Amino acid sequence: MIKFKITMSAIVALSVLGACNKQNTDETVIEKPEVTITDGMMTPEVLEAFGRISEATPSPDGTKIIFTLTYEDIQLNKGNSEIYIMDADGKDMKRLTKTSASEGNLQWIENGKKIAFLRYDKETETTQIFSINADGSGEKRLSDEKNGIECFRISPDGKRVVFASAIDDFNKNDEELFKDLPKTTGRVIDDLGYKHWDEWVTKIPHPFVADFDGEDIMADEPFECPMRPFGGAESFAWSPDGSKLVYVSRKYKGSEYVFSTDSNIYLYDIESGKTEQLTGEGFPGYDTDPAFSPDGNTLAWLSMPTAKYESDKKRLMVMDIKSRETRDLTENWDYWPEQIAWAKDGASIWFTGYYQGVSPVFTIDVKTCAIDTVANGQYDYVGVSPVADNAAVAMRHSMREPNEIFLVKKGDNEAKQLTSVNKELLGQLKLGDVKKVTVPTTDGGQMTCWEILPPDFDPNKKYPAILYCQGGPQQAVSQFWSYRWNFMIMAAHGYVIIAPNRHGVPGFGTAWNRQISGDYGGQNMQDYYAATDYIKSRPYVDADHVGAIGASYGGFSVYWLAGHNDGRYAALVAHAGIFNVEAQYLETEEMWFADFDLGGPFWDKDNATAQRTYANSPHRFVNNWTAPMLITVGELDYRILASQGMQAFNAAKMHGLEAEMLVFPDENHWVLKPQNAILWQRTFFRFLDKYLKQPATDK
Repeated sequence: MIKFKITMSAIVALSVLGACNKQNTDETVIEKPEVTITDGMMTPEVLEAFGRISEATPSPDGTKIIFTLTYEDIQLNKGNSEIYIMDADGKDMKRLTKTSASEGNLQWIENGKKIAFLRYDKETETTQIFSINADGSGEKRLSDEKNGIECFRISPDGKRVVFASAIDDFNKNDEELFKDLPKTTGRVIDDLGYKHWDEWVTKIPHPFVADFDGEDIMADEPFECPMRPFGGAESFAWSPDGSKLVYVSRKYKGSEYVFSTDSNIYLYDIESGKTEQLTGEGFPGYDTDPAFSPDGNTLAWLSMPTAKYESDKKRLMVMDIKSRETRDLTENWDYWPEQIAWAKDGASIWFTGYYQGVSPVFTIDVKTCAIDTVANGQYDYVGVSPVADNAAVAMRHSMREPNEIFLVKKGDNEAKQLTSVNKELLGQLKLGDVKKVTVPTTDGGQMTCWEILPPDFDPNKKYPAILYCQGGPQQAVSQFWSYRWNFMIMAAHGYVIIAPNRHGVPGFGTAWNRQISGDYGGQNMQDYYAATDYIKSRPYVDADHVGAIGASYGGFSVYWLAGHNDGRYAALVAHAGIFNVEAQYLETEEMWFADFDLGGPFWDKDNATAQRTYANSPHRFVNNWTAPMLITVGELDYRILASQGMQAFNAAKMHGLEAEMLVFPDENHWVLKPQNAILWQRTFFRFLDKYLKQPATDK
């Protein structure tokens, strides 16, 4: 039994913010930063000054909305999230917390009287659950879990809470080996799955159900729940009466774990303590995001039908809890949801999803499967939360602006903006225009691309241009706002950008999305050529000064294009990219992805798909490299090891090319720390300006 005391009747769960950790010992409360803007120029410092909205959560009665707002402090080299509240119409916005530790994972409790959240606790040096009144008063710490809490979710009746807390991994070292060696740092490994994302696997999360004392509902099971590295409270769903709990787990270890995406939905009965697996045969891929209907009779979740294929179409499944009969609501829709939430009346389900280069808000009728588009436009909507049968709150962003909170209603042509935390900052900046263009592909298709123009664009001048190569490889090139690959800051530096939705990205049907698997270096590279040739043909582009940039699979793309350049690119930037595909197959920690997407192991000589993949590995074409190259890596990156980029840098230098490398010992696949982010941007533009920038000239 764990020692976890609940001191009030209701608490719920969401993932703990990365900022909530015991490294954040500085007592300074981070406030909205002051930043100097010159001539409307977007700079790395300006980019770090934006307020970052997340977790927009309406109250049970729909009259209030709480959310977190994060600001970064460059000197402190960290960010801090605070809780805000406003009326449902966006009026009377107030700040509820003011601390040096980030608040997150917000949940209304006690029928909207109070708010529960997670925060790092200095006294216990762990992340714990806190509560405040809806006016910000009466703060209390509710939990005292010795290993801290990663995420939590309260039962609707307020009697119990499910939370995730780390336990020691079941892989134990041989005590005889380690006796009398207290200072050794060695690890003995006897199976795969020994590291994940950016950490060595020494602990795994388990779900605990608690009222006054808690019980590990997966005791003696050496499996993680929520799933690493990004799983959170969306892994749990309480039945409306609080008698049952649904959770998601991928119950594999070692070699089976790293080669499987087969997560399943499990039903735990609170009274009997028994667990039943709801998905199994016919559900070999990811099953995630369970949600009970308001009456508790139906369970909805997202399900991928293909084993090992982590970017498969997500089916919106529903199950009748009594009969266990299942239906695929999106069987006849060639797109897929990214988030789901039941309407208040239970007749429909709200969701967002990538569709033709954007992410609208949709609803689907549970009986008829009819899909309606509620909110669209040149935006991405995320985090939809219904507030009425015909209305929902969601966050919206685009390539021109970060998240703000909006109200969307069925039948309304326009969404209503509820927050404007970045209005003042955006009003001082000169932003580039974003337009959708269509480029023919060599296989007879039509490819949607985003073209971004510099501020104060003059069609009578010539501008250098950049081809943006997307990562994933199955990630949408939608209207995303990024704090690293930010198109507004690129445009502000005088570049025209082309961002193509090449084969392999979602939002254009299952065939387009799946085409890239087993075809690295194939059709999608021809798509990049097509996009490059399109942008080079524009009369306002300096065709001799076009670069290519990208991260992850985008980095692979840059390395591949470097070896098949044909003079198209004058400079290249690759972050965390795959350089040696054979090494990547053995090095990455989520091996199901490499096994499926690469087609299999390189030693399988009879596997034509795999052999084609490895024959197209970028490292085989270094002899064709001609363009200067910047390579950036993080040494905590276990998805694509920093050694991949180091190999590429070494190859470039040994080949006699001009090359630079930026190494972050304390970053993973991403660059997250504010000062590291600024250094990355400065290095990025210094390099591109050196090789691509020419003064704008008249025709």
